[in-house]
Amino acid sequence: MKHSYVIVDDNPHSVLKTQAIAARFQDLVFVGAAHNFEDALDVILEHKPAIVFLEINPEDTTSKLSLSLVSELYRYLRQVPKIIVTTQDKSLAYDAIKYEVLDYCIKPLTNSDLRKAFLRFELGFAQQVDTSAPVAESAASTVPAATTGVKDYPFIVDEPEDAPIEDASHIAVIDAIVDVAEEMPMTELIVDEPSLVVESAKDDKPLIICVKSYGDYRFIEANDICYLQADNNSTDIHLYNGEMITAFKTLKHFETVLSSPFVRIHNSYIVNIDYVSRIHTGNSVCYIKGTTTKLPFSKSYKENVDAIISSITNGNYLEI
Repeated sequence: MKHSYVIVDDNPHSVLKTQAIAARFQDLVFVGAAHNFEDALDVILEHKPAIVFLEINPEDTTSKLSLSLVSELYRYLRQVPKIIVTTQDKSLAYDAIKYEVLDYCIKPLTNSDLRKAFLRFELGFAQQVDTSAPVAESAASTVPAATTGVKDYPFIVDEPEDAPIEDASHIAVIDAIVDVAEEMPMTELIVDEPSLVVESAKDDKPLIICVKSYGDYRFIEANDICYLQADNNSTDIHLYNGEMITAFKTLKHFETVLSSPFVRIHNSYIVNIDYVSRIHTGNSVCYIKGTTTKLPFSKSYKENVDAIISSITNGNYLEI
C-alpha cells in the first residue's frame, strides 16, 4: 500500500538526504518539499500526505519552522498527517510528545530510524482501519479487517496492493522491500503567465511542465531539462537537445515547486543532477553532460553542491 509523504526542512541538503533514505522504502511516495512555514502549510494542504518529516529547530530562523505547524494543520484538516520530527536538537523531544508526533529522529537520519518509524505508522494505520471496518456476516467476512474500508482513509494515494502490516512480526516483510527504489511521484505542472497550477500526483507518467502563454501550451518533460537560468523576472529553461524555452516565472518560483533532482547552485542557476558530468570545486563550476556548458556555483549554495556530490557517489559508484 502506498503512503505519500512531504519533507519540511530549511536545509536543502537535509531534504535530499531524507528523500534518498525514504526512496529505499517501496511504499513511501514523495509528493513535495518545503523550506519554510508558509510553503510547508501550502504543500501539506494541497497534497494531504500521510506522513510529514518535520524539522522543528531550523538553522534559518526566518523559516519559522516549529511544532506550531502541527497546530496550524488542525485548523484546516479533519485528519492531520503523522509527524516524524527530524532534528539535531534532543531538548525539544518533550514538547514534541505533547503534539503526539509519530516519532522523534535525531539527524543524520538512518535507514534504521525510518524503518522503525514506518513500522510504527503501519501498526497505527492497521489498528485505525480495524476499528472502523464493519464486520460482515457473509462470506465477505473472510476478508482481513485491515483491508476493509481502506478507501475511506483520507491519505491513501493508491488502492491497496497488500494488507497493511499489523504487528512487529512483519518486520521481515519491510526488510525484503526496502532495497527496491521508488521513483519520485509524477506531478503535472502548468506554468501560466499569472500563476503556476500544480495538479494531483500521478504515478503513471513523468513530470510534465507546461509553459502556457496566450493559448499556446508548450509541454516539457522535466527529465529533458538540463538546467534553469534566471533572466530578470523570467527563467530560461535549457533542454538536453540545446533548445531554450522562456517561462515568465522567477527562478525562485521554480526552486519552490521543483524538487530533486533539481537543485539550486547559484542565484542564477538551478541544475538537474542527472545532467551533471563534472564538479570542479576549485573553480566553483559544474559541467553539463554532453555539452561545453559550465555553470558557476556560489559559496552560499556550497551545501547544495556537496549534496549533489553525495547523491551521485551514493549510487552505483566507482572512484578511480
